[in-house]
Amino acid sequence: MIITTTASSRNQFSVTNPLSFQCHPPTPLPTSIASATSHSKYKNPLRNHSANQTEHSLSTTSNSKPKNPVRSHGTNHAEQSLSIITTTTDASINADQALLTLLRQRKTEEAWLTYFHSPHLPNSQCLSRLVSQLSYQNTKESLTRAQSVLRRLRDLRQLHRLDANALGLLAVAAAKAGQTLYATSIIKSMLHSGYLPHVKAWSAVTSRLAASADDGPLEALKLFTSVTRRIRSLSNPSVATEARPDTAAFNAVLNACANLGDTEKFHQLFDEMPEFSAKPDVLTYNIVIKLCARANRKDLLVSVLERILDEGIVPCVTTLHSLLAAYVGFNDLETAEKMVQAMREGRNDLCKILRDCNLDNPIQIEGEVFEQLLLPKPTTLSNYEPPLLPKVYKPDSRIYTTLMKGYMKEGRISDVVRMLEAMRQQTDSSSHPDHVTYTTVISALVKVGAMERAQQVLTEMARVGVPANRITYNILLKGYCQQIQIENAKELIKEMSSSAGIEPDVVSYNILIDGLILIDDSAGALEYFNEMRAKGIAPSKVSYTTLMKAFASSGQPRLVQKVFDEMLKDPRVKVDQVAWNMLVEGYCKLGLVEEAKKTVQRMRENGFYPNVATYGSLANGIAVARKPGEALLLWNEVKGRCKVEKEGVSSATSLPPLIPDEGLLDTLADVCVRAAFFKKALEIVVCMEEYGISPNKTKYTRIYVEMHSRMFTSKHASKARQDRRSDRKKAAEAFKFWLGLPNSYYGSEWRLEADSFYATD
Repeated sequence: MIITTTASSRNQFSVTNPLSFQCHPPTPLPTSIASATSHSKYKNPLRNHSANQTEHSLSTTSNSKPKNPVRSHGTNHAEQSLSIITTTTDASINADQALLTLLRQRKTEEAWLTYFHSPHLPNSQCLSRLVSQLSYQNTKESLTRAQSVLRRLRDLRQLHRLDANALGLLAVAAAKAGQTLYATSIIKSMLHSGYLPHVKAWSAVTSRLAASADDGPLEALKLFTSVTRRIRSLSNPSVATEARPDTAAFNAVLNACANLGDTEKFHQLFDEMPEFSAKPDVLTYNIVIKLCARANRKDLLVSVLERILDEGIVPCVTTLHSLLAAYVGFNDLETAEKMVQAMREGRNDLCKILRDCNLDNPIQIEGEVFEQLLLPKPTTLSNYEPPLLPKVYKPDSRIYTTLMKGYMKEGRISDVVRMLEAMRQQTDSSSHPDHVTYTTVISALVKVGAMERAQQVLTEMARVGVPANRITYNILLKGYCQQIQIENAKELIKEMSSSAGIEPDVVSYNILIDGLILIDDSAGALEYFNEMRAKGIAPSKVSYTTLMKAFASSGQPRLVQKVFDEMLKDPRVKVDQVAWNMLVEGYCKLGLVEEAKKTVQRMRENGFYPNVATYGSLANGIAVARKPGEALLLWNEVKGRCKVEKEGVSSATSLPPLIPDEGLLDTLADVCVRAAFFKKALEIVVCMEEYGISPNKTKYTRIYVEMHSRMFTSKHASKARQDRRSDRKKAAEAFKFWLGLPNSYYGSEWRLEADSFYATD
């Protein structure tokens, strides 16, 4: 299979723990990351056991004297061995000294070549300096070299040769390069080994995690907690001076809380800042603005600005941009427009303007979190006068572009284009449209399908000397794919690298692969997937699931399974519920119910519970396979989870509650009606009505008339057979009554209780 990951590509993007061999110093070590080329102030107290043995053996041999003055052959052999060891040791010392000299002279390239061609492993000082300087260069090649040193030491079980300074700098370099998981593993391993990384190292990783997708913010909180817990546990706080969190570290973890919308944790961490002598700065309060937006508290936005001014902190342009973005996010374009106009006029009473705009939206106090953290005390006074801005803030291109995004969100394309023209005529160059502005305009045009005009804007960017970036091309690329203009999309992705010098990234390929799926070209999708990997671009979760969707749509479940297995093996990707559901769907589309059930079992073993989409795929697979018995089993499980949801039952052994949708229940009811399971069909339609779903009586009537209108009409059946069919006949008559067909029942004789479908069989 072409999609199999090669060993070389896996090494290049490996995020496995680089410190699998743990070191345990007797006491935590303070660290310094002042300079990559500075000499480490702390020697690693760990020494390799085999090295100690060698030194001890050498010392014993050197000091011993032969008892017999006549030297035997064995003695000569011992002296010869000693001479070889001594010569080798001298050569190693000389080589290390030469390497150290190069490093002290900051000749990192020559030092690397010397290390690379050296037959022996340098000492701790040389290795730590080399890794530090390579990390400090902050290039892709130097990072790869530093990682190779770490990998070599790990394989030789010599990781203790690197000091905390080198490991911390390597973590920072990896974080800057986007290798967040790799950087996180280094910091975690340092903590596990007893090291305390410098605050600049672990806070850089925390910042990257806070801005990452999936569980990144949660991991940022865990990492911050691990460091502070270790610091608090020390009997001598001075040991952890350089590891203590500063304002930047708190801002990183507070940003994680804001991204999660966790106001309580935010407040808790905010209160911990004085303990570590960290003071909130303007960035801290910019994050508070984001928190208000995430917590749906538009009423508090102006209060945050007032709190900044009351604390004597000078707002920055980013503060005003964050405020504007928040109002745009709340779809309050009227306030956003007044805010921009006030900035254009050079007014400094912005707080009063924002308060006047929100007179109909008074502050609502909800608990101590917002009351103590976000509200300035003077707001409780009736004669409170909003503070004034300390200086004039003129709107720049970022401010205008944010307002344009609000127009785009509301579908006001003409206003987007009008503002672009107005920005071009501004006398202040900082207000002229930049690549973000043009990209916003292109995005607005793509949204309404005006691809020709969007392409013209891209041409205009080149004419006025504003270079387009990868995001600009990806937006245009997505527009072509959505409009099923695949050939234009292919030409554009070629133009990116040939004309603009911008190499497509994983997002570019994901968009094109998805576009090929829209035209049922699974072979073309696989071709671009393999081209992406051949270029060394790591597939993302979207890459794998998109390719799985292509194979599922073309009826190739085995290939879906193979792509899924590759995804499981890739340590850079976290398999989620969507991927599992897609694998189930791939089997169900062909009616391979047993394979789908095995996949669901694996899903449960991996900590994922089937959801509505999972059950919907299983129901469709059962319908394709014509296995009504499986439908009964599936309905019993769905019914049990609906009962949990309806009654609020909680149990450690029960599955999470489920709210079924129309597709799932309609498919199950269809299978049951076709199989003449009328009692179960009635249970399902009652469930549908309970959840506000209107059953399709017309369809069920047609199925009944076509398949079961002549049921129970035989007059020659034995009495025993007639008795066995009695319950089924009652259920059939009840179902006919529900359909409105002629039947032998009245409503009062068969009416089901409202909750009867929740009863266990």
